[in-house]
Amino acid sequence: MTEADAIDIVQSAIWTILVAAGPAVAAAMLVGVLIALLQALTQVQEMTLTFIPKIIAVLVVAAFTGPFMGGQILAFTETVYGRITTGF
Repeated sequence: MTEADAIDIVQSAIWTILVAAGPAVAAAMLVGVLIALLQALTQVQEMTLTFIPKIIAVLVVAAFTGPFMGGQILAFTETVYGRITTGF
């Protein structure tokens, strides 16, 4: 295994993490912005108000995109195991 192989695997791992976690993070950001806008409009500055809607949004998105996330992680795992089998 050369340095280029290691860098390629790390790059693939980071990309897989970003793609798999992207929908949940995007949902949390969207809900956070909406709650912040609502707080700014109503002048209710409760710090804990954002947590429950964000948690619910992330769980709902994770439930719907779970097969996609699992497929991405499975594809990465198969790629790494395939490279180990063939000797890189």
